[in-house]
Amino acid sequence: MELECAFFGPFREPVGTKTVVVDTDAETVGDLLVELEDRYPGLEGRLRDGEELAGEVVVTLNGSHVQHEDGFETPLSAGDVIRVSPAVYGG
Repeated sequence: MELECAFFGPFREPVGTKTVVVDTDAETVGDLLVELEDRYPGLEGRLRDGEELAGEVVVTLNGSHVQHEDGFETPLSAGDVIRVSPAVYGG
């Protein structure tokens, strides 16, 4: 299936572009993140920390933070839009 993946901030450079269309067999967000880390070596270890998102990353699926869904077990469907961006802190 094809998914659109958009990368922001420090995650864009390792990918080389803002948006890519990924043809994948990944069934969950966690599977996709493993695949992205394998496909783009500059992302290795920056998206996942074991079974959780790495501290500096926010991943959304169709506009909803995956942590508010089923985390890494959130299912994917053809045409989904994944966004990978740095966590924003401030006050």
